[in-house]
Amino acid sequence: MLDHSLPPDVHPAASGDSHPPVSPEDAITRVGNRIRQARDTMSVKRLADVSGISAGLISEIERGKGNPSFKTLHAIANALGLRIGDLVDDDDDGPKSGLVRRHERKRLDVGQEGPDWELLSPNLRGQLEVLETSLPDGFSNESSPFQHVGEECVVVQRSSVEISVGGVLYLLDEGDAITYDAAIPHWYRNNSGATAVVLGVVTPPSF
Repeated sequence: MLDHSLPPDVHPAASGDSHPPVSPEDAITRVGNRIRQARDTMSVKRLADVSGISAGLISEIERGKGNPSFKTLHAIANALGLRIGDLVDDDDDGPKSGLVRRHERKRLDVGQEGPDWELLSPNLRGQLEVLETSLPDGFSNESSPFQHVGEECVVVQRSSVEISVGGVLYLLDEGDAITYDAAIPHWYRNNSGATAVVLGVVTPPSF
C-alpha cells in the first residue's frame, strides 16, 4: 500500500516455484486492459481530469506500454473507485485455501527500488488483508499519503520505520505496533539505513 516507482519488470507473481512468473509485458498489458475495462464509458480525458494523470500517459498504459509509477496507478485506481490490487492482482493466482505456505505467498512487486509486498492472506477478495512489506532505505510516500476505509495495524519486524497518522509522526522500532483508522491520511518513511520489514493487517482489504 505504499508508493514508489513501477519499472517495466514489475509484476504480481507468486514467490517460489508453485506459480510461473508473469512476464513484464503481460503484467503491464493486464493492468492496461483492466483500466480500459474499468473506465467503461468514461473517456480518457475525463479519467485524466479526475485522476490528475495526463491523458497521454493513461493511453500509453492502456496500450501496455510505458513505465507507470505506483503513485500513478494509485491515482488512476482511486479515480475509478478501485483498489490498486484490482489492477495488479491476478485473481487466479495463489493458493485456493486459507493455508498459505511461505513458497505460495503472492508477490505484489512495485519495482526494484520500491517496496516489495508479499501477501500472507490467500487473496484480496476476503474481509482481511495481511501483507509483509520490505521498505528500502530512503523510501517515503509522504507526498502521496494513503487514506481509505477500514482499520489498519502495522507491526515492525525488522529495523525501524516512521509512520505518520493524521500529521502525527511516530517512530516504531522492531516489535512496535500501531493501529489506526485508515480513513485518516497516513504515510511511511524509512530512514533507518537498512531495509525495513513491516507486517500490515487491514480490514477490509485496501491494496
